[in-house]
Amino acid sequence: MGKLHTPYLGLHFSLAARLAARLAAWSSALRQQLALPLRIELWDGQRIDFSALPPRVTIRVPSVAAASYLLRPSLASLGSAYVEGRIEVQGAARDMIDIVTALARNTLKAEGRYARVVRNWRHSKRGDADAIHYHYDVSNEFYAAFLDPQLVYSCAYFEQGHEDLATAQQQKIDHILRKIALQPHQRLLDIGCGWGALVIRAAQRFQARCVGVTLSEQQYALARQRVRAAGLEHLVEIRLQDYRDVQGQFDRITSVGMFEHVGVRHLPDYFATLARLLAEDGIVMNHGITSSDPANGQSPYGGGDFIEQYVFPQGELAHIGHVLKSMQQGQLEVFDVENLRRHYARTCALWSDNFEAAAGRLKALAGEKRFRIWQVYLAGSSYAFEQDWISLYQIVARKAGQPASTLPWSRRYMYTAAAPGPA
Repeated sequence: MGKLHTPYLGLHFSLAARLAARLAAWSSALRQQLALPLRIELWDGQRIDFSALPPRVTIRVPSVAAASYLLRPSLASLGSAYVEGRIEVQGAARDMIDIVTALARNTLKAEGRYARVVRNWRHSKRGDADAIHYHYDVSNEFYAAFLDPQLVYSCAYFEQGHEDLATAQQQKIDHILRKIALQPHQRLLDIGCGWGALVIRAAQRFQARCVGVTLSEQQYALARQRVRAAGLEHLVEIRLQDYRDVQGQFDRITSVGMFEHVGVRHLPDYFATLARLLAEDGIVMNHGITSSDPANGQSPYGGGDFIEQYVFPQGELAHIGHVLKSMQQGQLEVFDVENLRRHYARTCALWSDNFEAAAGRLKALAGEKRFRIWQVYLAGSSYAFEQDWISLYQIVARKAGQPASTLPWSRRYMYTAAAPGPA
């Protein structure tokens, strides 16, 4: 029997030697281009340091088979290898993203750096509900471990730049309510209402009659509890409902962090639905992530592939130009656009820091694999916003074809208007 295994052992050692040689050549070439605080530990105990600096990140390659991930180090391949436990990575999440991106940028050929793929998913109601369930119904406790106390899972608004997360999220909600010029007792629809923070605030400060819709069962249950606890059941209704099934007319409509799930080719229909639900003199605000690629492509270096596989199934990002065109096709006139990319880079960085600080609890709640997914996702998102791979826009619009005299003269009302009700 020993003789039968000899050729296979020889083949294994030969493959290991070849991969070790390729890794040595690859690392030597990279060290000539840049210095990284990175150490790679191979299966045989060999260490490869990429600078004289102490390593901030250590990648442990436990087997010969795992070495191939390093030789083509895209965010998708290394991210997947880490999530699936094929490699081990030690270090802070944001350091991990910085260093892996540097490896990809200096290793991949030009055609491998950028993804121009648009998936064009069908986006059925059942498929969208399943995707929402996968991402949002991990558990409310999971999200509470790294979000602010109101569980606002969207870009915060830092008026000064140094606010804590809870303050910045409250500022974001108030900024939105000023942008839509919400008036007392108006009817407000919030599409993708999350855990209810925006509709609760609108009801408390403006006595607005609010409807919030979500496809997440756990968000729905907790949002209803929060409405009851606030004594606002007479003003706020939370529904487990697809936006396409909403009927009626609303003076104001907000959609915050939701339209990324709609699909690029479905955006004109999505905005047409908003226009149908909007009163003649109403205002709608769409707050969402966009691609920085004019062709609506995914994030570079495999980042988009990782997000699609592990984080947001069937999620699609459109370029801001495509979004504005789709809004006009949906019979909406855009009259204000604000780029909050810097704000989302900071928001994700704070979420990432909170996530790292609560690592033990999060692993207990969601398991090692899901912990690693969100660890990479949050830190990677902060990096992507910082690098202009993706962006975040708040877009204010109304029904198209109205007289110019009904538009505001300036944006001053968004910043100086005093909101009714308690601060």
